[in-house]
Amino acid sequence: MSIVTKIKNRTRWLLSYPNHWFYKTFYPKPIVKNIEETLRVIIANNPSVSRYGDGELDIMVGKDIPFQKYDKRLAEKMKAILQSDEEGFMTCICDVFDDYSYLTETAQKYFDVHLRNSRHLWYKLLKPRKIYYCAQITRLYMGLKDKSKSPLYFSLLKQIWQDRDIIMVEGEKSRLGVGNDLFDSAKSIRRILCPSQNAFTYYDEIIEEVEKNEKDALVLLALGPTATAMAYDLHKKGYQSIDLGHVDIEYEWFLMGATEKVPVKNKYTNEAIGDTEVSNINDTLYSSQIIACIGF
Repeated sequence: MSIVTKIKNRTRWLLSYPNHWFYKTFYPKPIVKNIEETLRVIIANNPSVSRYGDGELDIMVGKDIPFQKYDKRLAEKMKAILQSDEEGFMTCICDVFDDYSYLTETAQKYFDVHLRNSRHLWYKLLKPRKIYYCAQITRLYMGLKDKSKSPLYFSLLKQIWQDRDIIMVEGEKSRLGVGNDLFDSAKSIRRILCPSQNAFTYYDEIIEEVEKNEKDALVLLALGPTATAMAYDLHKKGYQSIDLGHVDIEYEWFLMGATEKVPVKNKYTNEAIGDTEVSNINDTLYSSQIIACIGF
């Protein structure tokens, strides 16, 4: 890192700290249920679920992220959902505003920086006194300090789709559950493949494709910020829909006992070096599950 970059980073830190301190000290912290509570509520009540993280925040404040360009319509949808109190709908944010000592040192350092720069933005967008749930329900291994809880968390997660017909709306090379047993408890799987980048461009087409299917199917979404908005809109149309981005990659890391974010063969993830080099696969079962390809 150059001297100039170090000076810029230090200056940015000095400028951001007073704002961070003010909001942390004088504003009430968001109410966020933990991972296990969130999973058990989903199992018990079958809500639809949207999840928010740093990428969703960037879109809402007008920024591009690596796999989704800023779109005003998407940003406005996500802002509205974050404030909504729709019955049967669960809005999830990261459980980091009070105590995040349950995360690894690497994850803690990340959220130290993120909250210092963005706590005030979250507080302006979140609805005061609203109960939020935990967005880390798909981050059940790599970032956790105590990984002994991961088997329980994944076991609970699998109960959500046990004996259910699933419609997966996923990125072109996400391939959720391919090569592992994550979705073996499901009754059936159908897949709608979408672009891995800028999926919101095809938002209405994807919604229309989902609507060709029965409403008692469980819709699982892995499309970045697009999934955050789509889970809500599908819920309004009568589908139980859950934003589950990253869950399959976390499960793969869990199965291999990985200690860092590594590429997973034949699967796309935006967090590991080499993640864009994804090969085609010859898998008869996977191919038979694909009912539509949109945008490519």
